Amino acid sequence: MDDFDLMWIAASGGAVMLAAVIVWLTVRGKHADRAAASRGTALDALPDAVLLADKAGAALYANKAWRACLAGDEAVETALGLPALEGRLAPEPENLQVFVRLTAAATARGVDGGDLAIIVEDGHKAWYRVSVRPADDGVSVLWTLSAEDSRNALEAVIAAEQARLVEFLDDCPIGYFSADEDGRFVYANTAFAHWIGIDAEQLIGGERRLHDLLAAKDSDLGPAWSILGGNSVGEAVMQHASGRRFSAYVSETALNNGNGIRTRTLIRDLSRERETRAALRQSEERFHRFFDEAPVGIALLDANGQVNECSAALARMTNDEPDTLTGRSLWDFAIDDDRDRVRQWVAGAIAANDAAPIQITFKGPDGIVASLFARRIESDAGGPGGLVVHALDQTEFRNLENQFIQSQKMDLVGQLAGGVAHDFNNLLTAMIGFCDLLLQRHSPKDQAFADIMQIKQNANRAANLVRQLLAFSRQQTLQPKVLNITDVLTELTHLLRRLIGADIELKIVHARDLWSVKVDQSQLEQVIINLAVNARDAVEGQGTVAIRTYNHTASEANKGLHGSLPSGDYVVMEVADTGTGIPKDLLSKIFEPFFTTKEVGSGTGLGLSTVYGIIRQTGGHIFVDSKHGEGACFTIYLPRNAAVEEIANEAVAAEAAVHEKRDLTGAGTVMLVEDEDAVRMFGARALRNKGYTVVEAASGQEAIDLLADVDAAPIDLLITDVVMPGLDGPTMIRQVRETHPDLKVVFISGYTEDSFRKRLDVAEDIHFLPKPFTLQQLASKVKEIMEGEVA
Repeated sequence: MDDFDLMWIAASGGAVMLAAVIVWLTVRGKHADRAAASRGTALDALPDAVLLADKAGAALYANKAWRACLAGDEAVETALGLPALEGRLAPEPENLQVFVRLTAAATARGVDGGDLAIIVEDGHKAWYRVSVRPADDGVSVLWTLSAEDSRNALEAVIAAEQARLVEFLDDCPIGYFSADEDGRFVYANTAFAHWIGIDAEQLIGGERRLHDLLAAKDSDLGPAWSILGGNSVGEAVMQHASGRRFSAYVSETALNNGNGIRTRTLIRDLSRERETRAALRQSEERFHRFFDEAPVGIALLDANGQVNECSAALARMTNDEPDTLTGRSLWDFAIDDDRDRVRQWVAGAIAANDAAPIQITFKGPDGIVASLFARRIESDAGGPGGLVVHALDQTEFRNLENQFIQSQKMDLVGQLAGGVAHDFNNLLTAMIGFCDLLLQRHSPKDQAFADIMQIKQNANRAANLVRQLLAFSRQQTLQPKVLNITDVLTELTHLLRRLIGADIELKIVHARDLWSVKVDQSQLEQVIINLAVNARDAVEGQGTVAIRTYNHTASEANKGLHGSLPSGDYVVMEVADTGTGIPKDLLSKIFEPFFTTKEVGSGTGLGLSTVYGIIRQTGGHIFVDSKHGEGACFTIYLPRNAAVEEIANEAVAAEAAVHEKRDLTGAGTVMLVEDEDAVRMFGARALRNKGYTVVEAASGQEAIDLLADVDAAPIDLLITDVVMPGLDGPTMIRQVRETHPDLKVVFISGYTEDSFRKRLDVAEDIHFLPKPFTLQQLASKVKEIMEGEVA
């Protein structure tokens, strides 16, 4: 080796190489074999791989590092020429280009260098810096390999990151794959493989192409490597191996690195997402349907008591729209009297989560009464976030409750009125009876006759008031018969027109095929007249009074405005006017006796109470609907009479009714049982004057004792009061029947016949004469029974 070689080594090999060459020079002059041995020892000590080769690349000498890098320590150095290096090159295309360039430099005995990736002994890739220099012998070439530690470390880090990236992509819940320009799969992660039902190993390098996995197999799908036809983002319909189709969101990118197209595609299965979204939408729709269609009003309040959301039912209660309620305080919808109470209730419910239900009235023309229930909503911070308020419409219940209370009150008043009427009837019976006795002793020309008639007429007027009290208390005597209301109204039309006057129009609308009813005609006429007169008084100036009839079947599902009406068939009569109407606070009082809004002296206050009593005693129902200033409508429901043929029977019976007889004298023994002395004295004198023998008894027990007297004359007729202290009339008759089963009996009472009939076990030969009665009525009744002329 000459000085030129030394300089080249120093310039290119570094300090270590220079040291090796110095050693070589030291031994250059010695024996050849000994020089060769020394040279090998020096090159083997170098850390870099060194190869001395000829121009063809055949190895002349390879040091230990070269052998370890390419073939192992045991390899023969002559077999480690350039073919061995070429066989270890990594399969990157640029590797071969660098190697070809270095080989050409070596052949031309030039100087060159470059980086090569070599697969080393343990199978991994390592980067080396390769240098080529001609040797000083003019024939051989010196090849050196220096490991690039920093680059190899970087490559290791990159490889590790790539491995982690592959692991991440493989386990990612989002599908990912890469395809080449022919649609072959280069990579596919587990999620994508699972969605299409094919293992990733079968996809990568398999026969399936990308378009094979699409549901559509059209020829115009676009490039083989694209799902979207070249678009970067969109939706596609994929197909599972089982044939099931699913929608997928696709984001794909195509890259061309000089070796062909490679795609990077992300896929998200939309099936479950859309199923969840559809389920959520259905859940929201069900909630809103429940929320809006619930019969109970619902409101969501914030911490300040303002409405965030409310149901349609609550909006109907407040007579408003749901949107207009939002943002307003709950108490704004209550009437003025309830507003402060609702505000305090809401504040207490939000603060303490302990609020008992309250009942309020909402503003509006309907005046809905509602019970409010509250439950506090906790906020995310743990404090009160607002309230859920449920409003239950209690209007109908309140109306029924008021009707029940009113009914109880009316029953109590009726009982009182009935008791008073009974006592009055006893007094009036005596008054009218003694007047009749006095009139028998005076001629019409006497001055006393006129005075007595005045007393009797006023007594009869008082009797009419008592009958009205009994009608209200439903204890008057009725003579019901089957009739058609149309006929009754037709007969009353002329009278009604005279009563209401010429300035008020009377409209009567008759329904066709109206059902029949069983009522007392005179009492029904009194009802119609009273209602028509009240309607006339309510109309100021000109107006209209309308009477309408129709059939109605009330059921649980069809009761109209009057929810308390029992189910059944009814004939309905409405009496409506266009007058001033009835104030709401007076509606509950109009049927009370002696209640009136007329001026003092203009009425007794018994008109509507009489109507109420007659209708209720008939088994019907009466309702009033009115708005102040808009008139009133009284609706009467009378039960349908199913036995239509009774109409003819009732007509025959009416024609065959016994008329007053001129000769009222008779013979026989009559027992008169009456605890009121005046009534008993009048009755006894009246019957004795007609020729009868009268046995008087002041109580029921006295009557039984007299009947038990075997020496007494037989009794042909027993007349007894119903209500007596001690043993009353019905109880006495039951005992009398045990010993005198054929004895004829006449009850006299200020109460109705039904009030004692139901207390008797046997109804044969039991007759009734209501108080107050005249002498003529008493004598006529006794004459009819004694002669058997009454059925």
